[in-house]
Amino acid sequence: MKNMRQTIEKKAFRASCLEKLRKASQRGAYQKDKRVLQKLYREIVASQAQSIMLYLPLDTEVNLYSLIKQLRREGRKLYVPFMEGKSFRLVKYRLPLEEKKFGIKEPKDSKQYREKTIDLAIVPIVGLDVTQRRVGFGKGMYDRFFEKESKNIKKTVFLARELCYSREMITDDFDVTADMIITG
Repeated sequence: MKNMRQTIEKKAFRASCLEKLRKASQRGAYQKDKRVLQKLYREIVASQAQSIMLYLPLDTEVNLYSLIKQLRREGRKLYVPFMEGKSFRLVKYRLPLEEKKFGIKEPKDSKQYREKTIDLAIVPIVGLDVTQRRVGFGKGMYDRFFEKESKNIKKTVFLARELCYSREMITDDFDVTADMIITG
């Protein structure tokens, strides 16, 4: 259980990381994203991932749209978060996208069947701490999702334009961990 000091440190760390990501998004974002996507694509091919969980990016996150196009052409099954209450469920990626809460884009609601097992989950991060756990936007949506679904996910990859790292332990035991971290 985290103490109050860690909670305050996590909030301050998140705020400084978000500022760092905002600045990184204003200069050289295209080149950084391109490098990250090249590394990510090599990982997708190497792991032979066919069923992939992605995110639809906010301005401070690595832009995945060119990768999504390529993966769709290759016939891979792509799934994205669809917000439900304090968490989300995965729905098949399809157009058109609608902008929802927090500026997050989503496909229209879909009750379509999804693969039971996800070969590769691609998760955006704001930062990491010394335990290699994810610091996100502070809503806990990925934590709740992974708590229920981690047994169905073979591999998790964190993405960020720039790595924001804390040498202190500021995360909780329930914060998501990854098998791989890719940054620009």
